Amino acid sequence: MTGESYATSAEMAAELGAFEGYARNRESMLRVIKNHRRAAYPAPGEEYESLTIKPKGIQADQCPPDLLLAARRAWDRALELGTAYGYRNAQTTVIAPTGTIGLVMDCDTTGIEPDFALVKFKKLAGGGYFKIINQSLPPALKTLGYTDPQIQEIVTYCSGRGTLKGAPFINHTSLESKGFDGVALDRLESGLAQAFEIQFAFNKWALGEDFCREKLGFTDAQMNEPNFNMLKALGYTQEEIVAANDYCCGTMTVEGAPHLKAEHLPVFDCANRCGRIGQRYIAVDAHIRMMASAQPFISGAISKTINMPADATIDEVKAAYLLSWRCMVKAVALYRDGSKLSQPLNASSDSGELSDVKESPDVMRAAEKITERVMVRYLAKRRRMPDRRGGYTQKGIIGGHKLYLRTGDYADGTLGEIFLDMHKEGAAFRSLMNCFAIAISLGLQHGVPLEEFVEAFVFTRFEPNGPVKLNDRIKMSTSIIDYIFRELAITYLGRHDLAQVQQEDLRMDSVKKDEQDPECADSEPADPQTLATQAISTEMFPARRSNGNGHGNGNGSVHKVELKRETVTYTATAVQTARLKGYEGDPCVECKQFTLVRNGTCLKCETCGSTSGCS
Repeated sequence: MTGESYATSAEMAAELGAFEGYARNRESMLRVIKNHRRAAYPAPGEEYESLTIKPKGIQADQCPPDLLLAARRAWDRALELGTAYGYRNAQTTVIAPTGTIGLVMDCDTTGIEPDFALVKFKKLAGGGYFKIINQSLPPALKTLGYTDPQIQEIVTYCSGRGTLKGAPFINHTSLESKGFDGVALDRLESGLAQAFEIQFAFNKWALGEDFCREKLGFTDAQMNEPNFNMLKALGYTQEEIVAANDYCCGTMTVEGAPHLKAEHLPVFDCANRCGRIGQRYIAVDAHIRMMASAQPFISGAISKTINMPADATIDEVKAAYLLSWRCMVKAVALYRDGSKLSQPLNASSDSGELSDVKESPDVMRAAEKITERVMVRYLAKRRRMPDRRGGYTQKGIIGGHKLYLRTGDYADGTLGEIFLDMHKEGAAFRSLMNCFAIAISLGLQHGVPLEEFVEAFVFTRFEPNGPVKLNDRIKMSTSIIDYIFRELAITYLGRHDLAQVQQEDLRMDSVKKDEQDPECADSEPADPQTLATQAISTEMFPARRSNGNGHGNGNGSVHKVELKRETVTYTATAVQTARLKGYEGDPCVECKQFTLVRNGTCLKCETCGSTSGCS
C-alpha cells in the first residue's frame, strides 16, 4: 500500500508538480524510497544508505508469493516514477490507533495490535450486552488439529455454559434448599447467559425485592448495601462461588483448558492477562518487534499500545524505549497497568482484593484529592423566605416576546424564589408561567438544589425561542424556560459555560482569560478526616456561587441542617463489571458506557469508537 501510494504520488507530481521543498530534498527523499524498496526484497545490510541499523525486511519464505511480487513491483514503480517526476506527497501512510480500526472493521485484531481479551462483551443496539468469545479462537483450534468436540469443550471452558444446571455447589438443587422456587430460578437463568459473574445475577432487581425479603429473609438495608454479596449471605463460601462461576461464566482464558497442548498456548496470548486465573500475556519485546516488522513499509509511525504489567520497573521502561530505537520504530506508546489514578488498582470482583485496595493509604489519599466533594443533605421541611429580601430583576426579549424575571434571595445570598411576568401573552399562558414559578420556588425552599432544576430544564425546546435581547450574557435560547435557567445558573451557580458571552469579554481592560480562580490558586484539598469531623459553615458556599438553596441564619426562619461528607466514586458494582469485562473502569465521555480500553497513553471506547485524544 505504501509503495503504491508513492507511485501514485509520483504520477500526480508529473501533472501537478512535486511538493514544496522537494527540489532541495530530492537526494534525501530518493534515498528513503530506495531504502524502503530494499526492505521489500530484502537487501543485505550493507546496501542500505546512511543507516547504521538494518531494518526488518520481508521474509520471502513466509510471505505469500503473489503478495511478495506485488509489493516489490509497487516499490519498483515508486522509485522509477519518483526519480523521473518527484513526489507530490512527502508522507503517505501511517497506522492510526490499531484497536480502534479493528473495532470499526468489526474484526478481532488487525494483526499489529493483539486482542485485548479472549472473551468480549458487545453492547446490543436495544440495550444490554452480548458475551462472545474471540471469533478467531475456534478456527485457530481447528487449524491446530483439534476435533469439533474438543473445540467445543475448550470454548465452553473459556466462555462458560450460561447456566447453573449441573454446576458444582451452587445449582438448582442447592438453591431450592435455600428457598428458591421455580419462578425465581427461571428469572435467575434468564440473566446468567450474559452475566459477567454469577453474583451479578443474584440481586434484588433480578429476583425481585418481595422474593428477597419474604423468601430469602434479607432486609432492605442488606439489599441496598452496595457491597452486599447475596451468595455469601446465603451461606456459600468463596471457593464454592468461584467453582460455580467458572462453570457458568467461564474462566475467560484457555490456560488450563481440557485437551489444549502447552505448546499451543502462545497462539492465544493477548495484550493482558485473561480472566481471573490467566497468567500469560504478550511480552513487551514482542509488541516492539511486531511494530518493527511493519515499520519499513510505513512512511509514518504506528499508533499501537505497548502494554506493560503493573510491576514494571523504570529500568524495564528504559529497556523498552532502547529496543524500540534499535528496531527503528518511529514512535511507541507505553502503558504500565495501573498507572492512572482513576483506574481501580488491582481491583476485581473478589471482595478481598477490593478490601486491600481500599485499605491502601496512598491510593486513598490520591483518589480523595481528585474525587472528594462535600455534599449537603437538605431537610425536607420548608425553609420560608424572610419578609424583606434582596434579589434582582432581569428584563429580556426572547424571539420577540418580553419577559421579566425577578428573584428573591435568602440573607446568605442563595436563591429562594422566582417570579415571572409576561403580561402581553394572554391570561392562560401568563397563569401557567406564574404557577411554574411558584412550583420552582417551593422546590427551592424545600431543599431541591438549583443545579437539579438547571440540568432538567436547560436546552428544552419550544416556541417562543431564538435571539435574546437586553441580556449581556445570553444571546440565544431554545425556549423561555431555557432562558430562565440559563440566567439563574450563570448568576447563582457560576455556570459561565451556559453563556454565549463570557464575563471577561464584558470588561474593557480584559486582554486574556484568567487561568484559574485566584481564590483557588495553589490551594491544597482539605484533609478528609478534617472534613469528616469539623462543622461546615455557610461561608463554604458563597453568594452567587452556591447551589441555589443555602441555609443562612439571617432574616426568616432558621433550620438546622445535617451535613455529611461523601466521597464521590464509582459504585463497586460498576467498577467490578468494567474490570471483569477487561475494560479500564472509566466511563466514556461520549456514550457514558464503561467500555474503555487502554490505547497508549489514551483510551478508546469499544462501544462508540471514540478516543480520549489518540485518533
